[in-house]
Amino acid sequence: MPNPCRNGLGISPWEICGKRMFSMEARYMSRVLVLVEGPTERAIVERVFAPELGVKGVYLYARLVGKPGHKGGNRFATVRRELRALLHQEPGSVVTMLFDYYGLRNDWPGLSGAKGKNPEEIPAIVESAIAAAVAEEMGPGFNPNRFIPYVQLYEIESLLFAGPDEMAKVFNRSELEEEFRKIVEQCGGCEMINDGPETAPSKRIIGLFPAYKKGSSVNAHAYRIARHIGLERMRQSCPHFNEWVSKLEQLM
Repeated sequence: MPNPCRNGLGISPWEICGKRMFSMEARYMSRVLVLVEGPTERAIVERVFAPELGVKGVYLYARLVGKPGHKGGNRFATVRRELRALLHQEPGSVVTMLFDYYGLRNDWPGLSGAKGKNPEEIPAIVESAIAAAVAEEMGPGFNPNRFIPYVQLYEIESLLFAGPDEMAKVFNRSELEEEFRKIVEQCGGCEMINDGPETAPSKRIIGLFPAYKKGSSVNAHAYRIARHIGLERMRQSCPHFNEWVSKLEQLM
Protein backbone atom coordinates (compact mmCIF):
# COMPACT_ATOMS: atom_id res chain seq x y z
CA MET A 1 0.00 0.00 0.00
CA PRO A 2 1.50 3.39 -0.95
CA ASN A 3 2.45 5.72 1.82
CA PRO A 4 -0.28 8.44 1.95
CA CYS A 5 2.24 10.86 3.37
CA ARG A 6 4.39 10.83 0.26
CA ASN A 7 3.87 12.26 -3.18
CA GLY A 8 5.24 11.12 -6.51
CA LEU A 9 8.54 12.83 -5.78
CA GLY A 10 9.12 10.75 -2.68
CA ILE A 11 8.92 13.82 -0.45
CA SER A 12 6.49 14.07 2.42
CA PRO A 13 4.13 17.06 2.60
CA TRP A 14 5.61 18.24 5.87
CA GLU A 15 9.11 18.06 4.36
CA ILE A 16 7.93 20.33 1.54
CA CYS A 17 6.12 22.56 3.99
CA GLY A 18 9.14 22.65 6.25
CA LYS A 19 11.39 23.79 3.43
CA ARG A 20 8.90 26.43 2.39
CA MET A 21 8.49 27.63 5.95
CA PHE A 22 12.26 27.81 6.38
CA SER A 23 12.63 29.75 3.15
CA MET A 24 9.88 32.19 4.07
CA GLU A 25 11.28 32.68 7.56
CA ALA A 26 14.77 33.32 6.20
CA ARG A 27 13.45 35.95 3.81
CA TYR A 28 11.42 37.59 6.57
CA MET A 29 14.31 37.70 9.01
CA SER A 30 16.43 39.34 6.29
CA ARG A 31 13.96 42.23 6.13
CA VAL A 32 15.65 45.18 7.83
CA LEU A 33 13.89 48.40 8.80
CA VAL A 34 16.35 51.30 8.80
CA LEU A 35 15.43 54.38 10.83
CA VAL A 36 17.23 57.36 9.28
CA GLU A 37 17.54 60.96 10.36
CA GLY A 38 16.96 62.78 7.09
CA PRO A 39 16.13 62.66 3.37
CA THR A 40 19.81 62.41 2.40
CA GLU A 41 20.29 59.24 4.43
CA ARG A 42 17.01 57.81 3.19
CA ALA A 43 17.96 58.41 -0.45
CA ILE A 44 21.33 56.72 0.02
CA VAL A 45 19.79 53.73 1.80
CA GLU A 46 17.05 53.29 -0.80
CA ARG A 47 19.08 53.98 -3.93
CA VAL A 48 22.52 52.65 -3.03
CA PHE A 49 22.59 50.32 -0.02
CA ALA A 50 19.26 48.53 -0.61
CA PRO A 51 19.92 47.48 -4.23
CA GLU A 52 23.42 46.21 -3.46
CA LEU A 53 22.45 44.29 -0.32
CA GLY A 54 19.21 43.09 -1.88
CA VAL A 55 21.08 40.86 -4.33
CA LYS A 56 22.66 39.21 -1.27
CA GLY A 57 19.28 38.50 0.32
CA VAL A 58 19.20 41.38 2.80
CA TYR A 59 16.30 43.75 2.15
CA LEU A 60 16.50 47.28 3.54
CA TYR A 61 13.48 49.54 4.04
CA ALA A 62 14.22 53.11 5.12
CA ARG A 63 11.96 54.93 7.58
CA LEU A 64 12.43 58.65 8.18
CA VAL A 65 12.30 59.72 11.82
CA GLY A 66 9.98 62.52 12.89
CA LYS A 67 7.43 64.50 10.96
CA PRO A 68 7.82 65.25 7.24
CA GLY A 69 9.98 68.30 6.61
CA HIS A 70 11.98 68.21 9.83
CA LYS A 71 15.73 68.81 9.52
CA GLY A 72 17.59 66.68 12.01
CA GLY A 73 18.51 67.58 15.56
CA ASN A 74 16.40 64.73 16.88
CA ARG A 75 16.01 64.19 20.59
CA PHE A 76 16.83 60.66 21.64
CA ALA A 77 13.41 60.31 23.27
CA THR A 78 11.86 60.70 19.82
CA VAL A 79 14.26 58.25 18.19
CA ARG A 80 13.80 55.69 20.97
CA ARG A 81 10.03 55.91 20.64
CA GLU A 82 10.16 55.34 16.90
CA LEU A 83 12.62 52.46 17.23
CA ARG A 84 10.26 50.84 19.72
CA ALA A 85 7.35 51.27 17.29
CA LEU A 86 9.30 49.63 14.46
CA LEU A 87 10.38 46.72 16.66
CA HIS A 88 6.77 46.13 17.70
CA GLN A 89 5.48 46.65 14.17
CA GLU A 90 7.31 43.65 12.71
CA PRO A 91 8.35 41.18 15.42
CA GLY A 92 10.13 38.99 12.89
CA SER A 93 12.24 41.74 11.33
CA VAL A 94 15.50 43.37 12.35
CA VAL A 95 15.70 47.11 13.01
CA THR A 96 18.78 49.25 12.56
CA MET A 97 19.46 52.97 12.38
CA LEU A 98 21.59 55.48 10.48
CA PHE A 99 22.31 58.73 12.32
CA ASP A 100 25.28 61.08 12.09
CA TYR A 101 27.43 61.41 15.19
CA TYR A 102 27.90 65.06 14.27
CA GLY A 103 24.94 67.02 15.61
CA LEU A 104 23.60 64.46 18.10
CA ARG A 105 21.87 66.26 20.96
CA ASN A 106 23.20 66.01 24.48
CA ASP A 107 20.36 63.73 25.59
CA TRP A 108 21.70 60.83 23.52
CA PRO A 109 23.13 58.00 25.64
CA GLY A 110 26.87 57.47 25.60
CA LEU A 111 27.83 60.98 24.49
CA SER A 112 29.33 61.96 27.81
CA GLY A 113 31.42 58.79 27.87
CA ALA A 114 32.57 59.33 24.28
CA LYS A 115 33.67 62.90 24.85
CA GLY A 116 37.41 63.27 24.36
CA LYS A 117 37.88 59.71 23.12
CA ASN A 118 39.68 58.74 19.95
CA PRO A 119 37.37 58.45 16.92
CA GLU A 120 37.94 54.68 16.79
CA GLU A 121 36.53 54.33 20.32
CA ILE A 122 33.45 56.52 19.92
CA PRO A 123 31.11 54.15 18.02
CA ALA A 124 31.38 51.28 20.51
CA ILE A 125 30.66 53.60 23.43
CA VAL A 126 27.67 55.37 21.89
CA GLU A 127 26.16 52.37 20.13
CA SER A 128 26.40 50.17 23.22
CA ALA A 129 24.60 52.84 25.23
CA ILE A 130 21.90 53.15 22.56
CA ALA A 131 21.43 49.37 22.48
CA ALA A 132 21.05 49.27 26.27
CA ALA A 133 18.51 52.11 26.24
CA VAL A 134 16.42 50.43 23.54
CA ALA A 135 16.54 47.06 25.32
CA GLU A 136 15.32 48.75 28.50
CA GLU A 137 12.55 50.46 26.54
CA MET A 138 11.41 47.14 25.03
CA GLY A 139 11.34 45.37 28.38
CA PRO A 140 11.85 41.74 29.46
CA GLY A 141 11.79 39.13 26.73
CA PHE A 142 13.22 41.41 24.05
CA ASN A 143 15.77 39.76 21.78
CA PRO A 144 18.65 42.28 21.53
CA ASN A 145 19.81 40.67 18.28
CA ARG A 146 16.83 42.28 16.58
CA PHE A 147 18.33 45.75 16.95
CA ILE A 148 21.61 46.89 15.38
CA PRO A 149 22.55 50.45 16.42
CA TYR A 150 24.72 52.43 14.03
CA VAL A 151 26.12 55.94 14.31
CA GLN A 152 28.01 57.31 11.31
CA LEU A 153 31.36 58.94 11.98
CA TYR A 154 31.01 61.84 11.57
CA GLU A 155 28.38 62.41 8.89
CA ILE A 156 26.89 60.50 5.98
CA GLU A 157 29.14 62.67 3.78
CA SER A 158 32.15 60.87 5.26
CA LEU A 159 31.30 58.01 2.91
CA LEU A 160 31.50 60.30 -0.10
CA PHE A 161 35.17 60.95 0.59
CA ALA A 162 35.78 57.30 -0.34
CA GLY A 163 35.52 58.52 -3.93
CA PRO A 164 37.18 61.91 -4.43
CA ASP A 165 37.17 61.26 -8.17
CA GLU A 166 33.44 60.57 -8.21
CA MET A 167 32.67 63.68 -6.18
CA ALA A 168 34.63 65.79 -8.65
CA LYS A 169 32.83 64.17 -11.60
CA VAL A 170 29.32 64.71 -10.20
CA PHE A 171 30.21 68.32 -9.35
CA ASN A 172 31.75 68.67 -12.82
CA ARG A 173 34.84 70.16 -11.19
CA SER A 174 37.79 67.90 -11.98
CA GLU A 175 40.22 70.18 -10.13
CA LEU A 176 38.48 69.35 -6.82
CA GLU A 177 39.50 65.69 -6.86
CA GLU A 178 42.95 66.46 -5.48
CA GLU A 179 41.48 68.78 -2.84
CA PHE A 180 39.17 66.03 -1.59
CA ARG A 181 42.07 63.56 -1.52
CA LYS A 182 44.15 65.97 0.55
CA ILE A 183 41.38 66.23 3.15
CA VAL A 184 41.27 62.44 3.56
CA GLU A 185 45.05 62.22 3.83
CA GLN A 186 45.33 65.10 6.29
CA CYS A 187 42.62 63.66 8.55
CA GLY A 188 43.88 60.08 8.37
CA GLY A 189 40.84 58.55 6.67
CA CYS A 190 37.26 59.23 5.63
CA GLU A 191 35.83 58.49 9.07
CA MET A 192 38.42 60.69 10.73
CA ILE A 193 37.17 63.89 9.08
CA ASN A 194 36.06 65.62 12.25
CA ASP A 195 32.86 67.19 13.52
CA GLY A 196 33.68 70.86 13.94
CA PRO A 197 31.16 73.47 12.76
CA GLU A 198 33.45 74.35 9.86
CA THR A 199 35.34 71.08 9.46
CA ALA A 200 32.63 68.40 9.43
CA PRO A 201 32.55 66.44 6.15
CA SER A 202 29.56 68.29 4.67
CA LYS A 203 31.06 71.66 5.66
CA ARG A 204 34.31 70.80 3.92
CA ILE A 205 32.42 69.84 0.76
CA ILE A 206 30.44 73.08 0.83
CA GLY A 207 33.66 75.02 1.38
CA LEU A 208 34.98 73.69 -1.92
CA PHE A 209 31.66 73.41 -3.75
CA PRO A 210 29.06 75.83 -2.29
CA ALA A 211 26.30 74.48 -4.56
CA TYR A 212 26.35 71.08 -2.82
CA LYS A 213 22.79 69.83 -2.23
CA LYS A 214 21.59 67.32 0.32
CA GLY A 215 18.24 65.54 0.09
CA SER A 216 16.58 63.16 -2.35
CA SER A 217 15.60 65.38 -5.28
CA VAL A 218 16.91 64.71 -8.79
CA ASN A 219 19.36 67.58 -8.29
CA ALA A 220 20.68 66.34 -4.95
CA HIS A 221 24.33 65.32 -5.01
CA ALA A 222 24.93 62.91 -2.12
CA TYR A 223 23.04 59.84 -3.32
CA ARG A 224 24.30 60.29 -6.89
CA ILE A 225 27.90 60.42 -5.69
CA ALA A 226 27.33 57.41 -3.41
CA ARG A 227 25.83 55.43 -6.28
CA HIS A 228 28.87 56.11 -8.46
CA ILE A 229 31.27 55.14 -5.66
CA GLY A 230 29.45 51.93 -4.77
CA LEU A 231 29.04 50.09 -1.50
CA GLU A 232 32.23 48.03 -1.71
CA ARG A 233 34.49 51.01 -2.22
CA MET A 234 32.90 52.76 0.76
CA ARG A 235 33.46 49.67 2.88
CA GLN A 236 37.13 49.55 1.95
CA SER A 237 37.69 53.16 3.02
CA CYS A 238 35.41 53.29 6.08
CA PRO A 239 36.12 50.55 8.67
CA HIS A 240 33.25 51.30 11.03
CA PHE A 241 30.79 51.50 8.16
CA ASN A 242 32.13 48.17 6.93
CA GLU A 243 31.46 46.62 10.35
CA TRP A 244 27.82 47.72 10.15
CA VAL A 245 27.33 46.35 6.64
CA SER A 246 28.98 43.08 7.69
CA LYS A 247 26.47 42.73 10.53
CA LEU A 248 23.64 43.24 8.05
CA GLU A 249 25.09 40.63 5.70
CA GLN A 250 25.19 38.11 8.53
CA LEU A 251 21.39 38.27 8.74
CA MET A 252 21.10 36.18 5.57
